[in-house]
Amino acid sequence: MKFSKYHALGNDYIVIDPKNLECELSKHDIKTICNRNYGVGSDGILYGPDKSDDCDFSLRIFNPDASEAEKSGNGLRIFSRYLWDLSLVTQDEFSIQTKGGVVHSTVAENGMSVSVGMGKVRFTHDTSGEPKATAEIINASGQNFTYYLANVGNPHCVIIVEGLNDSPAKKYGSIIENDVRFLNRTNVQFVKRLSRSSIQIEIWERGAGYTLASGSSSTAAASVMYSLGLCGSNIDVHMPGGVINIDIDKHFFATMTGAVCKICDGDFASEALSSL
Repeated sequence: MKFSKYHALGNDYIVIDPKNLECELSKHDIKTICNRNYGVGSDGILYGPDKSDDCDFSLRIFNPDASEAEKSGNGLRIFSRYLWDLSLVTQDEFSIQTKGGVVHSTVAENGMSVSVGMGKVRFTHDTSGEPKATAEIINASGQNFTYYLANVGNPHCVIIVEGLNDSPAKKYGSIIENDVRFLNRTNVQFVKRLSRSSIQIEIWERGAGYTLASGSSSTAAASVMYSLGLCGSNIDVHMPGGVINIDIDKHFFATMTGAVCKICDGDFASEALSSL
């Protein structure tokens, strides 16, 4: 099973082309490949490219627990770089169909920088008027948090805090992710405002756990801060793995730009699939 591995600010994904497989990946296969002790190890699998009736390419995204994600910002940037490396795309914009909707990508700087139009960010109480993030309360292990829901094609729970380290994400992330009010679970971001043009976030990713970076999480957090008037429309998002830029227009269409790095190509041995 041939694969390629990339990371986007420490958020690593394995790309597997369906044409290199005799049959679709099973849940067991996905869990084993993503396992950092028994497999290659990654924050997920990008399964593509595949054909699409409406877009240039189609992509499926799997979490390490074998659940399927609707969308992944870093995953899409990695997949875009993968297409560039195979000379399947040029510097011109191209479209990718995901379970969470269509995105448009542009690759620049010889593949080192990728921009993805993530689509319109939606909030809990969107109406025909101006979108607005709305505060709600959640309790996790006796601790109350004020949160804001944002949907970027996948669900996010954004919590604004005064001080920030990795402790809240690691301590409360899983509890909030699996709260009964989130019917399909949720991604969780703890956010600290640094300035009108920059924020810092710590991330608990649905189906993956604590991660060093996330494109969709950055998009959701930045959009909430912009909606609340705490930041402007162009925001640098600082994460343990690095910085992504999010640009939001007046209709809340968000564009994400950041670096992508190729790690390696490889061949996963079939005997390893029975090791877990």
